[in-house]
Amino acid sequence: MATMAPALALGATVGLASAPASAAVWNSCDQWGNTSLNGYTLYNNIWGSGAGSQCVWANSGTNWGVWANHPNTGGIKSYPDSKKVINKSITSLGSLSSTYNVTVPSSGAYNTSYDIWDTAHRYEIMLWVNKTGAVGPLGTSQGGVTLGGHSWTVYKGSNGSNAVFSFIRTSNSTSGTVNILPILKWIKDTKGWFGNETIGDLQFGYEITSSSGGLNFTTNNLTVSSS
Repeated sequence: MATMAPALALGATVGLASAPASAAVWNSCDQWGNTSLNGYTLYNNIWGSGAGSQCVWANSGTNWGVWANHPNTGGIKSYPDSKKVINKSITSLGSLSSTYNVTVPSSGAYNTSYDIWDTAHRYEIMLWVNKTGAVGPLGTSQGGVTLGGHSWTVYKGSNGSNAVFSFIRTSNSTSGTVNILPILKWIKDTKGWFGNETIGDLQFGYEITSSSGGLNFTTNNLTVSSS
């Protein structure tokens, strides 16, 4: 669940030693560091307890990455992400899709995911395109479905504040296109789990549980398109 928590007392952070050789236009090691670039808002977003060091860099809102050194303990430490604001109801959307291309480590514990919210923050829709290590979604399995160009296992649960619907891709992927609107319509029309919600924030990032020793996560390219 990629949500923010109250500010935590974090230790000193390290520099961006592993950022790309080309100088990034923005970087931050601040817990809540953020900036807006070409229609996207980037967040360092270290929100979980027991977190270590993490720094984010960006060449643009669609090409960015993070270096994270979080201890090998349970619990989500952070969700560095790029956010696009949609602010349209499901029935008023003609299309909503995204392409992604990432380079992620083979160790650690994390997922690469979309995190989609309605404007009232009553519902959270997560689309995991890859995962590594001891991580798993909230709730109970609702079976499998093929939607938006991918096959998923669906989980339905709650974090105590809002409902969470998690779509876990049945095999890991580091690049592709997700047609998101059919997923939202399936939740609304086929399952009846929510009504004609207004989709607010559409985020894409890395929900990191552990990355001991320092690991790199790179968003080579990300696009979000809606009409």
